[in-house]
Amino acid sequence: MASLFAHAARRASLRHIRRLAAIRPGDASRQVAAIYDQVEAEFGMLAPPVALHAPAPEVLEAVWLILRETLLAGDPADRAEKEVVAAAVSAANSCPYCVQVHGAALRGVRDGDDSALVAAGRAGDVRDLRLRSLALWVQGVGAAPAWLTPQRAASFVGVAVTFHYLNRMVNLFLEESPLFGMPAPGRALGLRAAPRIFGRLAKVAVSPGIPASDWAQGNTPGDLAWAVPLPPVADAMSRGCARIETAGVEALPPRVRALVCERLDDPAEAGPGLALRPWLDAVLGGLPGGERHVARLALLTAYASQRVTDADIADFRAAGGLDDALVRLTAWASMAAARRAGRMLGSSLEGFAG
Repeated sequence: MASLFAHAARRASLRHIRRLAAIRPGDASRQVAAIYDQVEAEFGMLAPPVALHAPAPEVLEAVWLILRETLLAGDPADRAEKEVVAAAVSAANSCPYCVQVHGAALRGVRDGDDSALVAAGRAGDVRDLRLRSLALWVQGVGAAPAWLTPQRAASFVGVAVTFHYLNRMVNLFLEESPLFGMPAPGRALGLRAAPRIFGRLAKVAVSPGIPASDWAQGNTPGDLAWAVPLPPVADAMSRGCARIETAGVEALPPRVRALVCERLDDPAEAGPGLALRPWLDAVLGGLPGGERHVARLALLTAYASQRVTDADIADFRAAGGLDDALVRLTAWASMAAARRAGRMLGSSLEGFAG
């Protein structure tokens, strides 16, 4: 049963959602309401990065399964290092909302200057060698830490992939700050209270392994092989990613999916940089006109989610795209980019004895 705090936080949480119609618990389908209840019971509140997926219930369930098994489940003593990963990846992806939330959670479970430095995007200045090596590795600028075991590596890559995904969706569909809409005195109070609130929520023990509806368990895809040493994470990632892949098939034309995957698989592709329009024009030139607005949104989601504009969303809607299709499209592109990041981290572990 959700706590009084969780009930009180519902309205504020849903106000963070933009560009999508937020689905209130009282208006939700049975499937969505059940997931909301579980999120409140185990996360401690209806987390806006999860709730924004409600227009596409199968994606909502997939994302909650992945987030639960990577970040929440397991030994609470490991949560500080998981929050280091979440905050460091969010800083690298320029996701201010996730940086504020998970920077606060990190300070709440491990107070001190090093936690503040990670939250500020200054992982290279962290004095604790263990935390610094972990943060720099998941940001892609350092080697795999020598103290990793295969199980811990799977745990941390899982959190990194989860936040590569969530950062993109949050940049698209949430306000920049969890304190959005609060008057200045309230924001100051919220900033001071956030480490205590999120730190308390992060200390709750969550048992690994939950069934996801009636989804069949399948083999772990090759690009998720890094998760195999930790079966609950491998299972959650395999099933969740399969559902998001199916959602993408529904939402994007085959040529668009092929184009995005081709770009993500090309090691020479660095994204748009400062020259956004010339990059998009060059990449999209071979597509028929009717598919370019979908491909543009998918590519921007994968490579530069913080640069998606209201006009990009309006173009998608003008072609008949509703909220459910918008969530499925952007979820697919976000996960495609996140899985690429996971492949890169996984490859850094090859031949690594731990």
